[in-house]
Amino acid sequence: MSLFTADGDLKTWVYAVCIIAMVLLILAAALIYHKTHKSAKLTTKQLVCCAALMALAFITSFIPIGPDLPYGGKVSLFSMLFICLAGYWYGPSVGLITGLAYGILQFLQDPIVVSFFQICCDYILAFAALGTAGFFWKSKNGLLKGYLLGIFLRGAFHTLGGYLYWRDYMPENFPQELAAFYPIIYNYSYILLEGLLTVIVILLPPVAKALNQVKKIAVE
Repeated sequence: MSLFTADGDLKTWVYAVCIIAMVLLILAAALIYHKTHKSAKLTTKQLVCCAALMALAFITSFIPIGPDLPYGGKVSLFSMLFICLAGYWYGPSVGLITGLAYGILQFLQDPIVVSFFQICCDYILAFAALGTAGFFWKSKNGLLKGYLLGIFLRGAFHTLGGYLYWRDYMPENFPQELAAFYPIIYNYSYILLEGLLTVIVILLPPVAKALNQVKKIAVE
């Protein structure tokens, strides 16, 4: 169902308003947190960098590596990495906010609405989970650890939505002995493939060096 079609307009807009209200409340809570914790001050530079990362993630999400899956999901040109970088640069608070905002952007770009909780699973919580990369922002090999955590949790939320809403779309020729694992296999098939390609790239010495230099510029 599209946000901009006549079918179910009222119901869809109610969902959209609820989501926007939720995000505004979270943003307000985050701003209050930053104002009351000097060490977590959100600067203009951080806002600009996070906006740039969101833009890069959004653009690269339209550059697939291989075909789209029939019921959503694709291997993109490292789009998840850019949201994880927000957390890796500035910590989990900023990372989660960036992921939430990106989830809203993804929803507005191509919304599929079944229920409010389905929206949370497939958009809000799934993409916010990428911001958990920030929990390793001060750790050795923090980007690698954070990225793996972020994509694993994103897959977990998509899988939860799959079990609750999308299992009826399982292909008839799918092996019945694996039917119970269909949402896991479906969602992690593209997430882990993109993750593997991304990990290979960020571990290349020139790329790793470039990412470290960019982080220094971003956090100075």
